[in-house]
Amino acid sequence: MMNVKVLGLVLGLVAGGITGWLTRPQVAEIRLPGLNIELQGENPRGGLTSEQSQHIGLAAVVGAIIGLGVGFVADRRR
Repeated sequence: MMNVKVLGLVLGLVAGGITGWLTRPQVAEIRLPGLNIELQGENPRGGLTSEQSQHIGLAAVVGAIIGLGVGFVADRRR
């Protein structure tokens, strides 16, 4: 059987990643001296912007930390 802590970590990572994907910012701004460009939606090449990727990654890390904490608590109760 898989360790409860590892299971919590994996589930938290997946849940955080999904939450980050669903809540990613839709507007990306490029600021240059004298020029502000706002992009709606995804990157012009079809992928995610770096700001959107950072948002998803941060949400996944926070979810993983919470999941690991829940795994520790569940493991201590056994």
